[in-house]
Amino acid sequence: MKPAVAVMAKVPGLEPVKSRMHEALTPELATLLYRCFLLDRLDGIAALPQVAPVLAFTPAHGRRRMEALAPPEFRLVAQDGPGLGERLSTLLAGLVADGHPGAIAMDSDSPTLPMEYVVEAAEVLERGKADLVLGPSEDGGYYLIGLRRRQAALFSDIPWSTDQVFELTRERAQRLGMRVHQLPEWFDVDTESDLRRLALEFDATPGGPWRTRRCVASIYV
Repeated sequence: MKPAVAVMAKVPGLEPVKSRMHEALTPELATLLYRCFLLDRLDGIAALPQVAPVLAFTPAHGRRRMEALAPPEFRLVAQDGPGLGERLSTLLAGLVADGHPGAIAMDSDSPTLPMEYVVEAAEVLERGKADLVLGPSEDGGYYLIGLRRRQAALFSDIPWSTDQVFELTRERAQRLGMRVHQLPEWFDVDTESDLRRLALEFDATPGGPWRTRRCVASIYV
């Protein structure tokens, strides 16, 4: 069995997404942008032969919409839990219990993230080089977390959506005696200023996620 990589996602159109951009972009345009982020991320993960791709979605009643969006390689799993910590813990524990030699959760908020980082995380877990893999975000959170075994304590009492998430998670892991592997830092696109940064990056470099590039170009024509 391969390490599992689960993309955590809201079903576009059923719940508000990218709410910090709504004033600048409108909720409808923010939803379109999110959809492009998500589809490009799913394509990126589907192209990695080293991993078993999973799409962990919420709300549960949006399964049919996600089935229509996801590449056929993906296993769909409804997120379960009242908060982000519970949903992450339950998802990763379930994937490990299924027999995967490592379980990784990530979102689609870092559209230019090199997929080499995901491969590195999967290989570290599969080879038993670490108990926990973390990919820190510039805003103090993390874009990726991966485990080799269930560790519910890692997700309890974490102030989610703050600049303390990464550091507190790493400190918690150290207190739990876990071996931690840290990936390179990357940036999320959560605000309109982040989106402008992404647009400048696209202007300076060719290639990248094509849907996102096209959507961003249409916003800043």
